[in-house]
Amino acid sequence: MCFEDEAGFTRRPPRGRTWGRRGVTPVVTVSGRRSGRLSVAGLIAMRPGSRTRLCHRLRTHRAGAGKRRSMSERDFVALIDGVHQLVKAPIVLVWDRLNTHVSHAIRELIAQREWLTVFLLPAYAPDLNPVEAVWAHVKRGLRT
Repeated sequence: MCFEDEAGFTRRPPRGRTWGRRGVTPVVTVSGRRSGRLSVAGLIAMRPGSRTRLCHRLRTHRAGAGKRRSMSERDFVALIDGVHQLVKAPIVLVWDRLNTHVSHAIRELIAQREWLTVFLLPAYAPDLNPVEAVWAHVKRGLRT
């Protein structure tokens, strides 16, 4: 059984809090202004008797108007195919209702894979997807 979710990150880390001497405001310089985004799709693979695995696929998007800033159907299928080769077993995939996940193109790509069964989560259910907790932990850890 696998759970999948995706997240987007800017190349500028989010602001956080830090300690400093009294009366001296700490300054953390950050480069990467207007340098685009990172998209990551993560998949947690669970199998009885085996250890749980976190597999991911990373995509860099350059800054600019009119350019794609998210993962494509091919990116998701490449991730699923990679996990299938890793676990060497049929996959039951649970993911959210992202427009890319329910598109005609992804349905055709899924239909070509007999070893893949897909279930959709309810419309807004982050608490049902364990990968959401991974992204929350990563984003908390990236603060400056």
